[in-house]
Amino acid sequence: MRYQSSVTSLSWIPSEAIQGGTRLPFDVGMAHYDPAPPDEIDDLDELRRHDRFRFANRLSASIQVNASGEITAASYTGAGMIGSTTVKVGPVSKVFEAVALPDIKTKPVYGDGWVRFTQTAGGRTGMPAPRRVRRAPFVQWQAPLAWTTLALTMHTNGEAKGSLVGASRFPRHWVYDDNGQLSAKSGLIDFSDWYRKSFGKATPWGHQDSDAFVTTVETALERNLSHKLMKGAAKPKIRKVKRGTVLVAQGDRSSEVYLILDGVLRVEVDGARMAEYGPGAMLGERAHLEGGTRTSSLVAVTDCRVASVPAESLDRESLQELSTGHRREDSNAG
Repeated sequence: MRYQSSVTSLSWIPSEAIQGGTRLPFDVGMAHYDPAPPDEIDDLDELRRHDRFRFANRLSASIQVNASGEITAASYTGAGMIGSTTVKVGPVSKVFEAVALPDIKTKPVYGDGWVRFTQTAGGRTGMPAPRRVRRAPFVQWQAPLAWTTLALTMHTNGEAKGSLVGASRFPRHWVYDDNGQLSAKSGLIDFSDWYRKSFGKATPWGHQDSDAFVTTVETALERNLSHKLMKGAAKPKIRKVKRGTVLVAQGDRSSEVYLILDGVLRVEVDGARMAEYGPGAMLGERAHLEGGTRTSSLVAVTDCRVASVPAESLDRESLQELSTGHRREDSNAG
C-alpha cells in the first residue's frame, strides 16, 4: 500500500511588520507589505504569479507499506519555491527575483510504525539590503536569509501530521495541512534580530536553525472582526507590550478590544491560566458586554504588538458570538 501526504508553509510580510529606518521603502510606496494568504491553498504556482508570498516550502512525501504493516520505502516528493519582490519608483516598477538555496532534506527517521521527514527551504530575499559589518568596507549589500523547516510524520495506517519545527524570525509563516487548509501560524516576528543575524552560520545552511514559536489559527469571525478593527472608522491604537506585562487586569474598568498583531497573550482568571492566544486573535470583548469590568487579566507571554479600539466601534452581535467561543476555550483550558 502506498500513502502520500504533505505539509506546506507560506512566508509573507504582514502590515507594519518592519520597524526602524528599513521601513522607509514601504512607507514611500517603493516596496509593499503582503495581503494575508488565503485560508485554503490549491495552486502554489497561481499564488506565486500573483505575488502572494515571498517563500513557500512544500514538504511532500510517500511511503510504501507491505502486507505485514512494515514500511519498505520512503521518499521525498516536494520542494521549496521562491517568490519575488516588486519595487516601484513612481510609474516604474522592477521585479527582483529572490535567490533560492538548496533544499535541505534530512534522511527519513524511522520509528515503531512511522517515519518522519524533515525539510528546510528558503533563500535570500529579492531586494538587496545594506547592513553593517565589522570589516571593510563596513557595509554589505546582501539581503538576509529566510526559511522554514517542516516535519511530516507518516504512519503505516495512512495517518500523517505535519508541523513547523524551525523558521527564520522574519517574515510571518503560515502552515497548511495535506488538504490545503490553514492549520498553524508562527507566533513571533523579530525583524531586527533577523535583519542583523540571519546570515552564514546562523542559518540551517550553516547548521543552525531557529526554533519556531507556533500558535493555533484564529476563527473566521476573528479574521472578519480584525479587518474591521484595522480598517474601520475608529483608528486603532498600536502598542508594544513587553514579556510579562499585564496588558489589562481583572477588575479594571475599561472596554477596549484587542487584536494580537504579533506574539502571545495569556488569559488569567483569579491568577489561574485559562488559555493562550497568538496573532490574529481578538480579546477583551467581555468587559464591554458585561458592564465594563474586566472579567480576566491579559498577560504577555512574549513580547507582543497589539492593536486596540473601543468596543463600541464594533458590531455587538459579533462580539457576543466571539465571547461565546472564548467561554468554551477558557473552560476547556481550565
